[in-house]
Amino acid sequence: MHTVVSVVLPIFALILVGWLCRKSNRLGPNAASEINRLVVWLCLPALLFKVTATSSWAQIWQPGFLVAFTGGCLLVFFATLGWRLWQGRALPAASIDGLSASYANTGYMGIPLCLLVFGQDGLEPALIASLLVVCVLFAIAVVCIEVGLQSERHIGRAVAVVLKALLKNPLVVSPLVGGLWAAGGVALPAPLLHFLDLLAAATTPCALVSLGLFLAQKQEGPRVGAWPLVAIKLVGQPLLTGVLAYKVFALPPLWADSALLLSALPTGTGPYMLAEYYQREAPVVSRSILLSTLLSLLSLSLCLLWIAR
Repeated sequence: MHTVVSVVLPIFALILVGWLCRKSNRLGPNAASEINRLVVWLCLPALLFKVTATSSWAQIWQPGFLVAFTGGCLLVFFATLGWRLWQGRALPAASIDGLSASYANTGYMGIPLCLLVFGQDGLEPALIASLLVVCVLFAIAVVCIEVGLQSERHIGRAVAVVLKALLKNPLVVSPLVGGLWAAGGVALPAPLLHFLDLLAAATTPCALVSLGLFLAQKQEGPRVGAWPLVAIKLVGQPLLTGVLAYKVFALPPLWADSALLLSALPTGTGPYMLAEYYQREAPVVSRSILLSTLLSLLSLSLCLLWIAR
């Protein structure tokens, strides 16, 4: 429990800082939106580019782990997406709900937690999971949102509209450019790498402070619907991923345990970034992040007890 608390408390501290800054009017009513734009257009693209540009195929090629962890994420995402569409939600809102139920906080919580639990060996699965979450799951959600937002009826024009929107989206372009850079086999110059490090390091604190600022404002729109997403995230996803990791693919202990622990993490700030950026479902998403982070003290502790068996 102490291990989990030591990782979770700084998250609440950053959210609280943003909340206090808005309540005390140290930061204005537009601060949440503007800081989130900073994350979406500068910090997160720098992180995505750096991660993909500095990764090698040998590092990320762990087939069983890739399929187990990604399979758990995508199955939960599309199941939640289908459920929300069946309830009558529009595709953009349903996509953000699906992301809230499947987007694990692998970067800020997963990496330090795996290092604490598994030692240096835990860094590799945590990094691979972070790459999958931000470059695969996140990108699929962006595609679904853009498809839902386009209003063209002609299939050819519709595809053109979606592709044009995606090519303008920094969260899609940056990992693609990073992958092309990595394929070229050229190392990033030291000044560029340092520049990217500075921007990338600001991603999580800025996103969490922006979330706190948003929560301090009077929120318009529905807030109901967060609890099912939290239950799916903290119970459904780790159960599904655990079955894939332990039973279906019979992964080695380190990789199976890592897949389970990483899938049990609470919802990260990615869904909130998209909800705020696209002006969709932000109250529900912010509530999901807070509730899942708080309840993850219990769910992660149970996973640690299972791992220590």
